[in-house]
Amino acid sequence: MEFSYLNPTHIEFGERKINTISTHIPKTNRVLFIYGGGSIKKNGVYNQVVNALNDYIWFEFGGVEPNPTKETLDKAIALAKKEKIDFILAVGGGSVIDGAKYIAHSYYYEGDGWDILEGKYISQKALPIGAIVTLAATGSESNTGSVITKAQTKEKRFFRSVHSFPKFAVLDPSVLKSLDDRQITNGLVDAFVHTCEQYLTYKHGMLAQDNYAEGILRGLIQLASTIDKKDDLWYANLLWLANQAFNGLIALGVPQDWATHYIGHELTGLYGIDHARTLAIIQPNLYRVLKEHKTGKLLQVGKNVFGIVTNDSDIIIDKIESFYKSLGIELKISSYTNDKEIIEKVIPLLVKHGFSKLGENQIVDTKIVEKVLQKSI
Repeated sequence: MEFSYLNPTHIEFGERKINTISTHIPKTNRVLFIYGGGSIKKNGVYNQVVNALNDYIWFEFGGVEPNPTKETLDKAIALAKKEKIDFILAVGGGSVIDGAKYIAHSYYYEGDGWDILEGKYISQKALPIGAIVTLAATGSESNTGSVITKAQTKEKRFFRSVHSFPKFAVLDPSVLKSLDDRQITNGLVDAFVHTCEQYLTYKHGMLAQDNYAEGILRGLIQLASTIDKKDDLWYANLLWLANQAFNGLIALGVPQDWATHYIGHELTGLYGIDHARTLAIIQPNLYRVLKEHKTGKLLQVGKNVFGIVTNDSDIIIDKIESFYKSLGIELKISSYTNDKEIIEKVIPLLVKHGFSKLGENQIVDTKIVEKVLQKSI
């Protein structure tokens, strides 16, 4: 058990915490306030942010997509450079925060920001970022990851950097009350699969990580079972569970999978399917193809998460799939697209992006991906 851990993001959790941002952003900073489709203007968040920025010189940039595109974010980069921005305030879900990270890293680069996603440019510094979370799902508010889409080529790529940690993150559970059911269920699924990617690999005996991951999964299942009875504590639990699922703690020193995510990214890039829904489609079928390699952890999930004692891993995979079905999620790619050449498009993109071997054992090659996609179509 060896690892190095740092998480410098200051968390402000609770109602009416948006007004604390003025204590975290220097008054001399010129702030770029970015957000998504404008829902924050309907739920009161926009006005709260504007009031909190009252003593600042600030500029706004709206319209960041649910799967943030390079094309849109490049316009924000141009604005940031023009106005000599010192600080980026991202107000939204993981997509807006991911977009802020792309802007922050591209700010000091004279070339095409997509070079960061291609690995052609490794940034040594970035603009500081603050986040106000309006959607519980990705944990991007306190991790180093960012996923960006290039609309022109329908590619979805990711990058990580220690310079991507937000300086602070405001998590106000009351903000989630304005979300629709689709956004809520997507958040539950996203957090569930994030946890599985770092946990459902093979047995390794690291007790803190395993027990913590199992607790997060049980919590998400409990929330799903009470989704029709959402109260203040329900929203608070979802917001915090989603954060804990992907802030780095359960990943310390353990093997990680992420094959579901890489395959899912290509489906979202090609067809615009909600990220969480691609994960729900792919994950159970990946486990079916790899069940001989994952039996130990699948049976552990059955016992410690679902309360099922069995030697049949198929029962546990079916249970995971039933969890997604209970949230009303369609679990076939054909429910989202009529394309008949899914396999022929997804596999070349994975290879192009350097993902010809995936999973904790690097055994998920193109042949296995083909089997998974065949089961998923």
